[in-house]
Amino acid sequence: MKPEMITLKHGEATIKMPASSLAKLAMASTFAVVFPPAANVQPIEQASIPTLGEYWPGQGGYNGGLVAARGDVPAHYLIIAKDDVGSHEWGGRGVDLAGTSKTDGLYNTQLLVGDEKAHPAANACAEHQADGHHDFYLPACAELYHCWVNVPELFAKDTWYWSSSQRSADFAFSMHFVGGIQLYDDKHYELRVRPVRRFFI
Repeated sequence: MKPEMITLKHGEATIKMPASSLAKLAMASTFAVVFPPAANVQPIEQASIPTLGEYWPGQGGYNGGLVAARGDVPAHYLIIAKDDVGSHEWGGRGVDLAGTSKTDGLYNTQLLVGDEKAHPAANACAEHQADGHHDFYLPACAELYHCWVNVPELFAKDTWYWSSSQRSADFAFSMHFVGGIQLYDDKHYELRVRPVRRFFI
C-alpha cells in the first residue's frame, strides 16, 4: 500500500511528504514546547544507518540501499528479507495483466495477491513477516537490478529470481545474480523468490 501523502504550501514553497512523517514532526514540535529539555539531558543521536548488505535491526532484513523518489513513491531504503521464501511459479499464465510496473514492486504485488494458486510467487512475498513487519512484496525488475548493483552477495548465484514485472500474458521478467542478467521466463516456471519492503525515513 502506498503511503498517504500530504502536500503543504506556503507562498512559493511546496513540500510533499507521507502523512505519518508529518504526524511525527507535529508531535515532536508539540513535545518540545510542552516538555523543554532538561539542562543535563543529552540529545538523542539519530540511529546510524547500517552499511549496504548489513542487517538493519528492527526492519526485517538487510539494507539494500537508498532508492530515489519516483512518481508518487518518496525516497526510501529497500529492505531485503534475510532469506529466500522458496521457489514458486509466477502464475497466471495466459493472463495479460496490463499495467504492471518495471519499478514499483509493491504496486505489482497488490495486483497479483489474493488467489494463492493464481500468483504463488507474489503471495509468498506478501505473506512473509519479520521483526513485526508484514508489508513485504515481490520486487519489480528494476528493484532486483538495484539489488544486484548494491548487494549481489545476498542472493544465490545458481538460480534465477522472479520479479513482479510482467513481460506478456505468458512471460515475466527474471534476474540472475552472477552477471546481473535480466531475461523473461515462462510464468509456470518455479524460480526463487526474495521478499523486500520499503523503509521511509
